[in-house]
Amino acid sequence: MNKRIFISSIFSLLLFAGSLHAAISIADLRTEQLKNPLGIDTRHPRLGWRIESNEQNVIQTAYHILVASSPELLAQGKGDCWDSGKVETDASQWITYLGKSLKCNVPYYWKVKVYTNKGEADWSTPAFWTMGLLNEADWQGQWIGLDRAAPDDSETQWSRLAARYLRKEFALSKEVKRATIHIAGMGLYELFINGQRIGNQVLAPAPTDYQKTILYNTYDVTSQLQKENAIGVTLGNGRFYTMRQNYKPYKIPTFGYPKLRLNLILEYTDGSKETISTNTSWKLTTEGPIRSNNEYDGEEYDARKELGNWTQNGYDDKNWMSVSLREHCVPK
Repeated sequence: MNKRIFISSIFSLLLFAGSLHAAISIADLRTEQLKNPLGIDTRHPRLGWRIESNEQNVIQTAYHILVASSPELLAQGKGDCWDSGKVETDASQWITYLGKSLKCNVPYYWKVKVYTNKGEADWSTPAFWTMGLLNEADWQGQWIGLDRAAPDDSETQWSRLAARYLRKEFALSKEVKRATIHIAGMGLYELFINGQRIGNQVLAPAPTDYQKTILYNTYDVTSQLQKENAIGVTLGNGRFYTMRQNYKPYKIPTFGYPKLRLNLILEYTDGSKETISTNTSWKLTTEGPIRSNNEYDGEEYDARKELGNWTQNGYDDKNWMSVSLREHCVPK
């Protein structure tokens, strides 16, 4: 009888010890509430995570964050950009990065370890973010477009403005390690490389007050590149060019004809870099199938005017026109 009591007590102690070491893990690492985002353009991104456990009432008591310049350093437990040390707090969201100054168009890798009232977790699976272009000087690309109506356009009470189609070809002479595009298409854009649509966004970029802010998107296009390449962009009006202004009792701000600005930053395996940007070498046409487009009337599409493989290398664009430049996208 005493032996049974002794064994039962040992078993109870083991169960109790197990409860003190609950299975705790860290998931859903986010930067600025996004998973592995590209093109973060704040100098002090905010980080967050979620605790998972098979126990109830697990409360974080501290965290430890490492941010590194490479996956290898992070795997070694070296936060060469930021080592927060152990920070006593239950906060797990909106944790401000407080490390070294972040550089434009550079990736950063991070992981976090948490301590709780029921034990500590192992280090999380690594996550990352990449930086965008933080200053005007970081943009080599110029604003390009067509600063007038096309012959078939109409700026009357029955306004029609065709989409602008822009393209650029370029060749690679070295092996590419990483290729990143930063693009601002005002009002709306669709981006293609070598015939492949880039991104899954619709009506990009998001609408904004162009008197205050111009938004851009960032894409990793390393896998889309080949030796000979072509970039194609379709530009629509969105809320940038507002139609029928003369016939509206309430005037909606309009900012001119659609514009494009793009930087494709190529990082080669030998350590060198090159930027393909928007300039006067780009070609443009308004003779594509989208004959008119705006947020009030929708889109008019004429399939008889489809341009064929205009987003691919080797396309004959000799009848396309040269783009025009504009120093500033919106009024000062």
